[in-house]
Amino acid sequence: MSAPRLVPTTGAFHKPVASREQAEAEARGWARLASRIAVPALHGQIALPDRQLLAYEDVFANGRCELLMGDVIALADRDPAARPRLDRLMNGVCADLRAAAEETGKTVPLAECVPDLYLDRIRPGGRLDRWYLRRDLPLALPHAGTTLTLRELADFTLTANSRRLTLNVAAIIDSLRHALAPDRGRLAGLSQGDPTEPNIADPLCWLDFEFAGRNTVAGEAANLLWYLMALGGWLVPRYQPDVYARTLRLALPPVTRPRIEHLELHRSSRHIDVRYSWNTGPGRTAALTRALDGLCGQNGNGLEEIRAFLALRILGVIPPTRLTGHDLLLVLIKLAECQDPHTTLGTFFTTTPASHPHPGDRSSNVPAPA
Repeated sequence: MSAPRLVPTTGAFHKPVASREQAEAEARGWARLASRIAVPALHGQIALPDRQLLAYEDVFANGRCELLMGDVIALADRDPAARPRLDRLMNGVCADLRAAAEETGKTVPLAECVPDLYLDRIRPGGRLDRWYLRRDLPLALPHAGTTLTLRELADFTLTANSRRLTLNVAAIIDSLRHALAPDRGRLAGLSQGDPTEPNIADPLCWLDFEFAGRNTVAGEAANLLWYLMALGGWLVPRYQPDVYARTLRLALPPVTRPRIEHLELHRSSRHIDVRYSWNTGPGRTAALTRALDGLCGQNGNGLEEIRAFLALRILGVIPPTRLTGHDLLLVLIKLAECQDPHTTLGTFFTTTPASHPHPGDRSSNVPAPA
């Protein structure tokens, strides 16, 4: 796409991009979607000495959109009157993702899809190797007063909410490399590539086209579902608060978050018993339910379709060294669950809804875990 000579400087959102090649790749991705889904206008590119700028229509400044998906979920967490608005938004998002699969979907090698979120992270020497395999990460077990490394943890069995699991992170990463091999065929369609709460505006408009192009249907579903389950309502506001505050319009804090309620370590039998609750606000629970129904059907297509992509999202977004022992163990429990062949979509995405807080309450009603 060639940039026009005159690029608006008012009423435009200027997104910085590191290089001209990246800017042009994003512009091409945007162009492939502009006739299919609601997107902001792309006015052109601005070349600066140290970077490129993509000038998009500012959909908030001109009144086309009001909030982001994360904001609408936060409002619905606090006030049931916001539920219809959330339902409309989620229905539109799911309809767009289904249309991408139905109208532009075809089976291609994973190598022909946008690589950034999956292939680049799972490759030898990539993000997962750097984060999990180059050092033996310590894990401070909550309520136990002791620390195990990830390699030691692999020799333990784990019972989480009465379900027996094993947790060998190195073996899981090895299995992901097989499942996400570049030559493996995957159903992929033309989509935005990163369906998350800061990238979807209300009324429905898709934002940010860094990963736009041919993306796997399973990867798009896994991305959205894990963001609704864990990233948007818990990990991003907790561990990337500056990003959360900068990207969302309201940036209301989550009303609740997952908790490990009980843990017993049995060294002699090399076993850990955990009881946890995956607490979410009622709006977030409703959004997750809509996404599951809209993308997987009321009966669900089973976890098998998205298992590898979901595991990579669980491992590959927040560095484990930044997480507390409490939060890292919760993340690893969900990793073990999604790899267990007996886990279904319904059991994996089971949440414990919190009651509605007062509509004006902007603070979390759950204290920090011990």
